[in-house]
Amino acid sequence: MQYSETKKGVLYTAVSFILWGLFPLYWKLLEQLPALDILAHRIIWSFVFMCIVLFFLRQWKTGWQELRSLKQKGGILSLFLASILISVNWFVYIWAVNHGFLLEASLGYYINPLVSVLLGIFFLKEKLNRLQVAAVSIAAAGVIISAFQYGSIPYIALLLAFSFGLYGFSKKRTSLPSAIGLTLETFMITPIALGYLLLSGHVQPAGAESGGTWMLLFFAGVFTALPLLLFAEGAKRLPLYQVGILQYIAPTITLLIGLFVYHEPFSSSKAFTFSCIWAALLLFTFSQVKWKRASKSH
Repeated sequence: MQYSETKKGVLYTAVSFILWGLFPLYWKLLEQLPALDILAHRIIWSFVFMCIVLFFLRQWKTGWQELRSLKQKGGILSLFLASILISVNWFVYIWAVNHGFLLEASLGYYINPLVSVLLGIFFLKEKLNRLQVAAVSIAAAGVIISAFQYGSIPYIALLLAFSFGLYGFSKKRTSLPSAIGLTLETFMITPIALGYLLLSGHVQPAGAESGGTWMLLFFAGVFTALPLLLFAEGAKRLPLYQVGILQYIAPTITLLIGLFVYHEPFSSSKAFTFSCIWAALLLFTFSQVKWKRASKSH
């Protein structure tokens, strides 16, 4: 029974990361629109779709109770902060994909686990073992040396890594179930998204006369929610270190799409930075597996 649950966990989690990795192909279908317009529609339609999901799951009452509980605990600010951070992350990613920075976007999600480690050190006073210290040091050295030697700081990668890392950290403060969490996060930011579309006069997106653009924008909401729901189901069946290993599927697919589908240049500075990050991730993953085995032996 346990083995069957583990297999399900691997399947759900892997599929979620595959979908996230393939997302650039979808955003390219909407590249004629400004990134802010795509973001606003993504937020709104994600909220609409999640309302439908909660209705069919009969979790409306639970969602309302969670929101009231957050109010009592003073967690509304953390929820709003999570909404802003995930919106920043989505915007930067959409902009990067549609402006030819797919390789740097993939680098951001490779860096993300190491950023999460740094946030744990600074905010949660967590301690690292020697391998983890080495991993973080190599990654930092890669970014810093690349910036000085080649004159190119990977701003997009760092923005993606830190916005998503801080988003994860703020979500820990709310501890909401995945479906309810996404519904409330998009609910918090939907008025801002609607306000932007109304004030900019972009309620009717370019090329929407045929209905195809509207369909793509609606399904952007669906495809935002679907991998998250799959991930939630998979992650609860797997140990954290295993989820950590599987998460490299998404940036690897994005990297391959950037290289072989859209033929983005892989410069020497990018090669150096990626090499440092990959070496750091190998060390980090090895330390996680080693820690897991050690804890099992005790």
